[in-house]
Amino acid sequence: MNLHDKRVKILALALAVLVVIIGVRIFMNVMSSRERAEKATQGKSVAVPTGFAKRETITPVLTFAGNLDPVWQAKIAPKIAGRVQNVMVNEGAYVEAGTILAILDSSEIDATVNASLGSVYDARANLEQAETTLARFQRLLENGAISQQEVDNARFARDMAAGKLDSAQGTYDNAYSRMQGTKVVTPHAGFVVKRYYQEGYYAKDTDALFNVADISTLLVKINIPEGQIGLVQIGSVADIEMPAMPGEKFQGKVTKIAAVADAPGRTFAAEVSIPNSDGRLRGGVYANVYIHANDKPNALVIPQSAIVMREDQRTVFVVDKDNFVKRKVLTTGYIGNGIVEVLEGLEENDRIVTGGQNKIREGSKVKIDEEGSAK
Repeated sequence: MNLHDKRVKILALALAVLVVIIGVRIFMNVMSSRERAEKATQGKSVAVPTGFAKRETITPVLTFAGNLDPVWQAKIAPKIAGRVQNVMVNEGAYVEAGTILAILDSSEIDATVNASLGSVYDARANLEQAETTLARFQRLLENGAISQQEVDNARFARDMAAGKLDSAQGTYDNAYSRMQGTKVVTPHAGFVVKRYYQEGYYAKDTDALFNVADISTLLVKINIPEGQIGLVQIGSVADIEMPAMPGEKFQGKVTKIAAVADAPGRTFAAEVSIPNSDGRLRGGVYANVYIHANDKPNALVIPQSAIVMREDQRTVFVVDKDNFVKRKVLTTGYIGNGIVEVLEGLEENDRIVTGGQNKIREGSKVKIDEEGSAK
């Protein structure tokens, strides 16, 4: 090992020792500060406000957010490929179900339809002739003028003619359906949101020519957490507010709730429907949704300011009869409007710390005056 390598190793060892020494000093300083803080609070009361857990009837209001979506919206494509001959509607127009939106060039298909219709007439005439021949041969057979073989041949010819008519009719029906497909029709009433092409464009049967949306009812799609699903049901009333329309409030109802939760978030997909027959609302607008849940009588509640989060758990400081505080973990229900519903962890009239929790810790002492506030 050369001298340079020895110097590098010595330097590395010295740095490691220095880091350990600094770490130990920092740890000792932190522990010393904590001990001094604990000693400073021992024997002293800390001024924090307190309150009581109490029972009351609450009306939970659950808050969600989402976009206003049309109750129905679709991109409409032609059934067949063809050149756009006429566009019948403009963007923004209201159309009823069955309205023709555009017409494709049908000259080639018209010729095919006429030719296939001629084949149908020809096949029908052949069938009529074959049926007449079969009927005549059956009469001749009864009189002994011809053999059974000739009647069977006539019957076979009749059946062949019937099959050709069915084939010709199928070809005609297909051609006629294609001809009808040159008319691009909306299956649902709504507004023409978008028109993608003008006359002259050659459209494939996969090309959307229009986007039509029905906004007579708008939907807000929300996800209800597992802990709140029991508060919502089909028909629950909802208030809808939009930043785009400040000061205005609209009303809707919960019209759909999923039967199974979505993993992994364990939320239930739901829809809130908002009537919009006057067309004042527009799709795609951001909205806040406030669902009014069923009243919960005799619920144990505390102020929301009393909650202290600790390792993803909701806790409170409870004041005992000697005015010392003890931390308790809560199981909570509804949280909102400044209150928290307590399901487990507290009893009615338990005194709790409602503010200034950063001044106290487990075992701190507070002094209570007659009005219930801490001194």
